[in-house]
Amino acid sequence: MNLPIFHDVSLEALDARQPAFFRFRQLPMAPDKVVLSNLEGRWLVLDKADFQTFARGEVEEGSELFTKLRQRNFLRAYYDVPAAAEMIRARREFVGAGPNLHIMVITLRCNTTCVYCHASRANMDQVQTDMTKEIAEQSVDFILQSTNPAVTIEFQGGEPLVRFDLLQHVVEYAHEKNEVAQKELDFTLVTNLSLMDEKKLDWLIENRVQICTSIDGPQDVHDKQRKLPKASAHGEAIKWMKRIDERYREMGLDETLYHVEALVTTTRPILDRWKELVDLYVDLGCRALFLRPLDPFGWAEKTARLIEYPRAEYIEYYRNAVDYMIELNKQGVEILERYAAIFLTKILSGVDPNFLDIRQPSGAGIGQLAYSYDGTIFTCDEGRMLHESGDDTFAIGHVGTSKYRDVVGHETVRAVVVAGQLEGQADCVNCPYVPYCGIPPVHSHRIQGSLLGRMRESSLCQVHKGIQDYLFEKLATGDEETLQILEKWTTIRPRDHFVHVPAGAE
Repeated sequence: MNLPIFHDVSLEALDARQPAFFRFRQLPMAPDKVVLSNLEGRWLVLDKADFQTFARGEVEEGSELFTKLRQRNFLRAYYDVPAAAEMIRARREFVGAGPNLHIMVITLRCNTTCVYCHASRANMDQVQTDMTKEIAEQSVDFILQSTNPAVTIEFQGGEPLVRFDLLQHVVEYAHEKNEVAQKELDFTLVTNLSLMDEKKLDWLIENRVQICTSIDGPQDVHDKQRKLPKASAHGEAIKWMKRIDERYREMGLDETLYHVEALVTTTRPILDRWKELVDLYVDLGCRALFLRPLDPFGWAEKTARLIEYPRAEYIEYYRNAVDYMIELNKQGVEILERYAAIFLTKILSGVDPNFLDIRQPSGAGIGQLAYSYDGTIFTCDEGRMLHESGDDTFAIGHVGTSKYRDVVGHETVRAVVVAGQLEGQADCVNCPYVPYCGIPPVHSHRIQGSLLGRMRESSLCQVHKGIQDYLFEKLATGDEETLQILEKWTTIRPRDHFVHVPAGAE
């Protein structure tokens, strides 16, 4: 707890008979405001004086403050247990569904060299890092055993287009096997786009494979971070993004919903160029921008002296960029920030959008599985990345020999689920953001050597807490137009065009 708030209140004066359970935090950039949240994730932002009145148990019945507290379930005498239980249930609706995201690394070979390469890519001549056709089919057979009725197969690498023939076979084989499995299928390709051509694009469009890429900033930044021999990685990505979006428009798809998804990995050179970054994404027709910080996987540790930064500088960059995005929205330009949309959906809607890395428990093992080129199964793609660095902590089976139930019930999966429950974390139990947050245990393991981690020392906790501080400040002090924009960012519109419904299930 933030005891300095009580500097003029003796602990003896606090009365626990009126307040129901609550967590609280002073907002760093608005210290006269205090965020409250309860067990089920309802929240209020109070002036410090009102907060102290509440904490003392001195709220006058019938007052405006009393009404607000009662409506949000913060008063012990009026605590609505069934409503709280239902809200907690809604926030954990995904538990027990089974893995829906299945990441297939069909090759480690890549024609681009990224300075932070999380995947520990292989050179183009290292064909031994290609997945075989047999292992690819065994992976699909395993994936379709998931108890989840909806399954996404995501192609990653390396660069998946190096083995476009295998990608095609996986899609065709999955459709064939799904005649029996009867899952809702969709396919996603994560690619640098430099090996794209019209023939490949025709096939991807015809087979409704969603395409994602990375744009790390203006050309000088992107090409320095993502090196493509004899060409501009930035130029190739931009060219094909525009071409793919053009194809979507030709098909009559809603361009506000259907476009190439692009991600940014925030490196040091882009921190003070946030406006250029946002403008670039807007110019590309993107409706969303995910301001991801660096992850501690792959080569990022080796190149940290060139690309890393204090997370306090990241938070300043984030605030500046999102402030600018809000102003653009006020001018009629549609652009949202993904972190904000994820957290705001939890805060404002009371439901979890099921982004696997920011939920409780985390998606590793129970929402996601990753399949390496050699058939080894991991709890998550980050676990697979650690394997490439010599750490097999998150390896839980093999597609050729393991049974589905043994994999999803693996002791490592159970340990990750327990570690992903933040209510059991010493540094999280009193944080008001715990109903909306999530820290992947694989991240804690990587940087702190423990699945549980120490959140007060976690760079990812610093990021999540800094973003939520910012959002609650906006919710507490923003004008009406700003609040409407933030509310709009919580709207979830599924991309039904990419969903493959099996025959007979329409």
